[in-house]
Amino acid sequence: MNRIVERFARLREQRQKGFVVYIGAGDPNLEATRQLALAFDQAGVDVLELGVPFSDPLADGLVNQLAAQRGLESGTTPPKVLETVAAIRRDSAVPIVLYVYFNILHKRGLKQFIADCAQAGVDGLLVLDLPPEESDNYEALMRAAGLCNIYLMAPTTPEDRMELIAKRASGFIYYVSREGVTGMQAKISGTIGDMTRKIRAHTPLPIAVGFGISNPEQARTVAQFAEAIVVGSAIVNQIAEHGKSPELVRRVGEFVKSLSVAVKST
Repeated sequence: MNRIVERFARLREQRQKGFVVYIGAGDPNLEATRQLALAFDQAGVDVLELGVPFSDPLADGLVNQLAAQRGLESGTTPPKVLETVAAIRRDSAVPIVLYVYFNILHKRGLKQFIADCAQAGVDGLLVLDLPPEESDNYEALMRAAGLCNIYLMAPTTPEDRMELIAKRASGFIYYVSREGVTGMQAKISGTIGDMTRKIRAHTPLPIAVGFGISNPEQARTVAQFAEAIVVGSAIVNQIAEHGKSPELVRRVGEFVKSLSVAVKST
């Protein structure tokens, strides 16, 4: 069974909420990414999203754009990201999703990139700029490789498109709780409860809510409405702050642990 599917099944049995963490791969370097992944696993992270550095990350706010830039500057390439995933796999079974732009898949060749991901130990892909209407071949290749194809929904997604996305997605639905790009927010959206109820009318898949969750209090609040929460920019910001410190892994790990405890206590 796919590790993402297995993890959410276990969380459901244990009546626990899931905690999904996003970081930019190669920020500040790939060895740090490997060590952070292992620390996050120990801290209770259920799914790790690794952003594959890209020169034009249109869906990302400034914090994650800068992380992608640092990743590129550290020499991170898609093959090196997969080598790092394989290295993580030697010590951890944490489910891993690559957060990636389609041009990276296209450049390698769709079939080969998916095969490379499966071989390295990736469990799913979230391709930011590939709509499900154009994904038939991609989805078939993902199914054949045993990987989950994860799609986004947003506050602006109409009901008929929710139904389409729900039918095509696997693993979980990533609900973007705000319009716009990624980034930390002082307040969470007030429409999360209504939107997650709408999405559930179309799918039995777990819903993970992200975009803007910045601290344990917000994490605890949002976790009431969804099967999982996603925190990215707040953690990436911690990596930016401590990236040159020998205390990087410990400090970021402690911050992630505080979020994990908040989610798991819901």
